[in-house]
Amino acid sequence: MTLKQKIIILGCSIALIAGVPLFAKPKTVSVAVFVPGIVKGNPTYELLVEGVQDAKAQLDKKGTPITVKVVEGGVNQGEWQNGLTALALSKKYDLIISSNPSLPAIAEKVLQSAPKQKFLLLDGYLAGNAQIKTVGFNQYEQGYLNGYYAALISSSSMKNANAAYKIGLLAGQEFPVMNDKIRKGYLDGAKAVNKNFELDFRVLGNWYDAAKASELAASMIKNNVDVILTICGGGNAGVVAAAREHGAYVMWFDRPGYSYGKDIVVGSTEVSQKTACTDSVIAFVEGRLEFGTSAELGIKDGAVNFAFEGVPSAVPADITQKVKQLIDGVKTGALTLSAH
Repeated sequence: MTLKQKIIILGCSIALIAGVPLFAKPKTVSVAVFVPGIVKGNPTYELLVEGVQDAKAQLDKKGTPITVKVVEGGVNQGEWQNGLTALALSKKYDLIISSNPSLPAIAEKVLQSAPKQKFLLLDGYLAGNAQIKTVGFNQYEQGYLNGYYAALISSSSMKNANAAYKIGLLAGQEFPVMNDKIRKGYLDGAKAVNKNFELDFRVLGNWYDAAKASELAASMIKNNVDVILTICGGGNAGVVAAAREHGAYVMWFDRPGYSYGKDIVVGSTEVSQKTACTDSVIAFVEGRLEFGTSAELGIKDGAVNFAFEGVPSAVPADITQKVKQLIDGVKTGALTLSAH
């Protein structure tokens, strides 16, 4: 009898004495995905759900059982805490996952009623709470990439570009990350092309009203804006429609958006939300996810990038080349992008 066989027999004997099943079925891990809004039409939440589903597929192949429930919290932010609390108090889920800059503060309030619940929150920041893990992205850098590219488009000879140094940003709502990082980065990126660029910033007031978004975008275009960065969920479709009707271009955020408006959506930044979510869920199931910590990932990490594949052929090659050079500069350390 080999040493390996003896070890196996000894292990089985100990297990039988201890009353432990020899071939115990792995515990099923239950995960809830709380979407603070509606999935369809919102790049951030689409990536969130896709990331969890991808993790489930990978874990299923390993024979690790995991269940996933997706809950849409709706567009009324005042109801998010109640929805999250209901999930936590049900005690059905080993992990609740969500994505929004406001979620860390909401989750801390929920923990007052459900102190043992674990949260994985993307696109937000919080460190020091042993029940919460946050993974965020450097959205100043992301905004900067959008603004730099938008200003290059606006300064080009493309048919919808005009002589005014003015670009637009339509946001679903105002919140600290939008005002202090995305908006600031967007304008700073544009000014790096030409210091005379100005920003026409508008707020939709929700994340779904495409008709109102179209009206606001049309007003921006009449105000000499020729490129609009749209970050308003379901309202994005209205911005594309207005740009097509009145002759302007659209920038997308978080994932490639070229298919939403052929030759109108001319550029898009992307973040590795899906990958970060997938990796974090697998790490949780395997006991490797460190709670109480926060990570902010940026261009150097490959987590913030520009989506070059799909850029319309009408965009001059020197524009995408300049953006590639900007990204390479940040990665090598030759260039630092800072909101301060």
